[in-house]
Amino acid sequence: MSYDTYLDDALALLKELIATPSVSRDETAAADVLARHMEGYGIKYAREGNNIWALSPDFAPERETILLNAHIDTVKPVSSWTRDPFTPTLEGDRLYGLGANDCGGGLVSLLQTFRILTGPETQKLKNFIFLASCEEEVSGQNGIVKALPQLPRIDVAIVGEPTGMQPAVAEKGLMVIDMTSHGRSGHAARAEGVNAIYQMLDDLLWIRDYQFPKVSPLLGPTLMQATVVNAGTQHNVVPDTCQAIIDVRTNELYTNEEVFEIIRANVKSDVKARSFRLHSSSIPLDHPLIKKLDEMGKKPFGSPTLSDQALMPFPSFKMGPGDSARSHSADEFICVSEIGEAIEEYVELLDPLNPPV
Repeated sequence: MSYDTYLDDALALLKELIATPSVSRDETAAADVLARHMEGYGIKYAREGNNIWALSPDFAPERETILLNAHIDTVKPVSSWTRDPFTPTLEGDRLYGLGANDCGGGLVSLLQTFRILTGPETQKLKNFIFLASCEEEVSGQNGIVKALPQLPRIDVAIVGEPTGMQPAVAEKGLMVIDMTSHGRSGHAARAEGVNAIYQMLDDLLWIRDYQFPKVSPLLGPTLMQATVVNAGTQHNVVPDTCQAIIDVRTNELYTNEEVFEIIRANVKSDVKARSFRLHSSSIPLDHPLIKKLDEMGKKPFGSPTLSDQALMPFPSFKMGPGDSARSHSADEFICVSEIGEAIEEYVELLDPLNPPV
């Protein structure tokens, strides 16, 4: 088969996925579409909920195992779309549709790459696992964490998020903190009580101004933002509680637990982390795949956005077709040429001795 044939198959699948709504936690129909196409390719797959994966047909435990991962879920379409987000529309080189860029382009490119690398005509030097995960956009409990324990040992993973096919060798972690200050209610006209909003002001100023001393050359500083603040019930009642949500993006030099302890030691409000599990992740720059990418002219960088990479307990990096700036935006698109180039470059990286004819 030629690259053109694989590209045609990738586009046919992507168009059908766009036409099948797959907002996080509602991906069953999209998983069914993917499963049907994989059956059509002759790929034997396994499924856990809406996670679908396939192993090299001649999987050998003694060989290096590389995971090829992308997600099938999307965010909800924003109101400013000028097209139907669920109608795939090809205009020149651009294919428009919800999920085309994030992460449909990477998904279909990696699936075709898996077909090429596990085909009967290739020399089997490595194991490959293709994994389409669900609930990535919400870091859901039924997503990749349900699939990974069922897979063989993995040495390294490529996550097909849109990076312009440049390797994101590190990404920031995420921790969401609920912060609550307490006061005492009273009548506003008589200045009674203790205002919980004022109790929290110093803490919010600290969140705004504090700078974590360890700065990553790839990811920059760990950042905090107060993104939601709620207090009060009506204008003439002094509020007795004030609640804030703090978005924390950690670099690879801190664990989420370390950052939480720093915050707790410096604020008077009560703080509670919703989860510590979404840590920053990275891969050594001297890893053979990263060194090969350097030879291919690729430029490693650090990514501020989160992916399923945060839940992988093995070396991993993001690299996929498309542009992260198009993700979660109106009139999202992927270029056909980007998908074609991605398939070729994945094969060059992973098995350059066995390209399609």
